[in-house]
Amino acid sequence: MSSRTLTVNGQTIAIRESSGAGRAAILVHGNSSSGRTFEHQLESSLGQTYRLVALDLPGHGDSEPAHDPQVVYSLPGYAAIVRGVAEQLGLTDAVFVGWSLGGHIVLEASAGLPQAAGFAIYGTPPLAFPPDMAAAFRPHPAMAASFAAELTEEQMDAYVTAFFMPGVSALPAGFREDIRRTDGRARAGLGASIRPDGYLDEVQIVAALKKPLAILHGEHEQLVSLPYLQGVAAPTLWRGAVQLIADSGHAPHWEQPAAFNALLEAFIKDCSV
Repeated sequence: MSSRTLTVNGQTIAIRESSGAGRAAILVHGNSSSGRTFEHQLESSLGQTYRLVALDLPGHGDSEPAHDPQVVYSLPGYAAIVRGVAEQLGLTDAVFVGWSLGGHIVLEASAGLPQAAGFAIYGTPPLAFPPDMAAAFRPHPAMAASFAAELTEEQMDAYVTAFFMPGVSALPAGFREDIRRTDGRARAGLGASIRPDGYLDEVQIVAALKKPLAILHGEHEQLVSLPYLQGVAAPTLWRGAVQLIADSGHAPHWEQPAAFNALLEAFIKDCSV
């Protein structure tokens, strides 16, 4: 795996790349996370076969804070960064993979990526406008931290705990460190962007999508509602169903990397036909 930075829309963006040379996939992390959450993909046989690129969104990981927070810390702002990374790397025909917030960003960016081979989302309930948050998300106290500029250590721990299966006690330190490093204005800006014209209607995007869409879901997900996902009209849904990953929660790419990587590889292969 290698690391470097790009300048995208005037922002310094950190990226990590695997050693593979096959079909490219661009990996977009979730709220208060970073590209290093994908280390089990980047440093796996999947990463040795395919060119995986994981970016750090502005204000996250090793990328610099937003120069214009009101513009950049929003779904359209993040989507512009993802498109800019793909264009600079010559990977506009990649498979775009989004976890949690990253999935919303990938859907927001999709109209501007007509050459994309396909899209994969997980931990991401496509939201209409206005969003039906009560149906899309399961009730969980950690959700309040998603849009809070400042978080206590206890709130950080609760937020990370919600990423995994109930009862998991050994939490990866890197997830907590990513939360601590995140520009709090990014969370606040995300909350502020849930307004009229703040984001594209994702239910409409999914319904009109022409490219394959994979929806993955951890069997013991604590934050996102499976019945909601199963009720979203998705004509290009890969394999015709939401793909469940056993023994995992909101972060199956970390909890069950072998099963996650196998699904992602199968999807990449199908998108390459």
